Amino acid sequence: MNALSSISPPNPFATSPSGGAGRSDTASANASVSGRPARDAEASTSGNAVEQGLSPDELKQLTKLKARDREVRAHEAAHQAAGGQHAGAMSFTYQRGPDGAQYAVGGEVSIDVGAVEGDPQATIEKMRTVRAAALAPAEPSGQDRAVAAQAMQTMLQAQSELAAEKSRESGSEASEPEREITRSGQRASETYQSVSGMSPSSEQQASGFVPVSA
Repeated sequence: MNALSSISPPNPFATSPSGGAGRSDTASANASVSGRPARDAEASTSGNAVEQGLSPDELKQLTKLKARDREVRAHEAAHQAAGGQHAGAMSFTYQRGPDGAQYAVGGEVSIDVGAVEGDPQATIEKMRTVRAAALAPAEPSGQDRAVAAQAMQTMLQAQSELAAEKSRESGSEASEPEREITRSGQRASETYQSVSGMSPSSEQQASGFVPVSA
């Protein structure tokens, strides 16, 4: 069964008109998360004229919003590009700046994290892509790392299934080196999730939806 995860950076602006960014409401991972129609910040053609009438504090806030907008878009673009066919469209949370334009302060990309039923080799290849997508941004978040760890765990399970299939086909048990590789990989995955402190909850694992954020 296919499952989706959303990859979304957090909103550092506490006064976001959309109720805060970086939310992990995976039920609406593919929907617009902006509280109002978004006017792309980069589409503003009268920015310089408007900025001339802003106070020093407003100009400072505007600079931060523009920087955040660039960061969010680059972060989500990295997830999407690395996710390939398993990644969905980018969606953003916007905040209106003092110049009247909307700036992206949060975003998310849906990514299919479901195993390929009945095909462990395809699952292994898919999870490699999912893991790469989760860690694609220059600064992956704790949640990004948690999804990467989940993909690694799913990949290890698929490798174990694949080894079992080969053993059945050859009529022999897996060799001790093969079993040790699997055990080592599983321990590494568990340690990775423990260190990240962002392991998906049992409810998230059961639903197949795992939020990933910057």
